[in-house]
Amino acid sequence: MEWSGWLRSLTLFVFVISMMFGSLSAQRMIAHRGTVKDAYNFWFYVPPVIAMPDSAVVPPLVIDSLKGEEGDLLEAMVRKPLVIFLHGASLRGTNLSQVRRYGTLDALSKGLNLDAYVLAPQHPTGGWQPERINRLVDWAMERYAIDSTRIYVLGMSMGGFGTIDYASEYPNRVAAALALCGGDTPKTNHKNLLKVPLCILHGTNDHSVPWESSQRVVDSMRAVGDTTRLIYRLLPGQNHSMLSHYFYFKSVYDWLFLHSTTDKWRPVRRRYGFIGQLAQKHPSPFEKSDKQITIK
Repeated sequence: MEWSGWLRSLTLFVFVISMMFGSLSAQRMIAHRGTVKDAYNFWFYVPPVIAMPDSAVVPPLVIDSLKGEEGDLLEAMVRKPLVIFLHGASLRGTNLSQVRRYGTLDALSKGLNLDAYVLAPQHPTGGWQPERINRLVDWAMERYAIDSTRIYVLGMSMGGFGTIDYASEYPNRVAAALALCGGDTPKTNHKNLLKVPLCILHGTNDHSVPWESSQRVVDSMRAVGDTTRLIYRLLPGQNHSMLSHYFYFKSVYDWLFLHSTTDKWRPVRRRYGFIGQLAQKHPSPFEKSDKQITIK
């Protein structure tokens, strides 16, 4: 056996042994301030993973050192999706704890089981800037075993606008997107949006961001091409805050995870059950929980 082949086999062997005698690392929710230049402060959620003793994750370097069948096996066992959660205007500021008032992070603290990394930036003021979000994604990709073909973005209100803009700026990076009661901005590239499996939902009784805001996105997309990758639903009688409940439905993330940038033709998965779940009762998304926080 060649030296390189022996080394690959040894690395895989060490990993398998670590899984047998290692432990299941606890999930971590870490606050980062000033970590990434010209970006946002952010929360980063690390899901529970099988890890070597005293290690949180198997670093990308270990995975990338393996080639062939060994590397494919290790990658399939380790790499996980990345979910980007973009908050609305009410959570802007410099107090990172605000970002946990509602949304994906709050859902995780209330028991949502999500086998994925979560990136939740905080915008201090103004609207979301896709390039600043993308610097955070690059940071995460360099440090964690993230599946680069399964990066998802979702957001509500201002976060819905940010979701549309980020997906339109980086259509080859975003595997799927969910925009709740959002809209577009002058920087939106509607032709690029046609490349992304995208779900847009808006309540007809929304007095904060009228449903026509989402309708304009759809009309602009239809004006420039084929919208076969788009799911668009107006929700009769639903107001602005009601749509925040979608962040708490496991089926929302299951739908996102059905998509990959490696899918042939990148079709949108039209079998979905989460849209009808909004009528079900759900605990208030504004209950606070400060468990498992690490401040940086």
